[in-house]
Amino acid sequence: MSSQLVRRAGIVVAGGGIYAASVAGFYYYMTAGQADQKETAQLLQQNGGFSYVEDPHRARRFQDVAEFYDSQIGRDESFMGINLLRRALLYFHAKGTVLEMGAGTGRNVNYYPSSVDRVLMTDSSDQMLMQARNKIKDLPEADRSRFACLESDALDLDFPESCFDTVVDTFGLCSYDDPVAVLREMSRVCRSGGKILLLEHGRSKTWEGLSIYLDKNAERHAKNWGCVWNRDLDEIVEKAGLQMDRLDTWHFGTTYYMVCRPGKQSDTNNKS
Repeated sequence: MSSQLVRRAGIVVAGGGIYAASVAGFYYYMTAGQADQKETAQLLQQNGGFSYVEDPHRARRFQDVAEFYDSQIGRDESFMGINLLRRALLYFHAKGTVLEMGAGTGRNVNYYPSSVDRVLMTDSSDQMLMQARNKIKDLPEADRSRFACLESDALDLDFPESCFDTVVDTFGLCSYDDPVAVLREMSRVCRSGGKILLLEHGRSKTWEGLSIYLDKNAERHAKNWGCVWNRDLDEIVEKAGLQMDRLDTWHFGTTYYMVCRPGKQSDTNNKS
């Protein structure tokens, strides 16, 4: 009996430690860049009417940050436990032939389980995909053969309907100008009974102060990373017509772990 209590106490302490590390990492991430925020405000003031969030060329920023993207983002993701969420999402839900959209530098490469036969990683940035290809080259030969990369426009996928068992997007919805249209494309190419797996960041519905912070710093973040991090993900998924099987939120409601299924094509076309 006493040994069981000790084990349970150990689990509680370990869980508390993970949560504390996540919280600490979250606040580190959220409070960094105050000086840059002032610089961003000055730039916006000098260019009256301009918005980094609304800039149609915002995604070009990924061409510039590709080379150092992993070293910067990897640190933040380790603090926040994002890698564990990536691994869990793919391990429990990905299977068959997979399309990964907004694949970027291939941060999911090492997390695809054996239940996945093939992964096509797409992105609009050839520089980001270059980093992904380098990761694939470092895999054992047996795993390497499962992966391919393709530069592609997320709004105009050159694939027939219902051709993938699983469609994945992790932290990509923030980079698209029209995330609703992109989700509808995901739904179009996903087979009936397949899954659309999303791990994204967006507005917190439980901590209003955090959403206010995201709003206040949205221009700075879009300028630096090409990412709009304060979008209403619940609204976006609903408008796209996806069917939600599971929704979990982390980091005070700003990280969304979503397991979805494609909506009926007529439904997704009729929603606006």
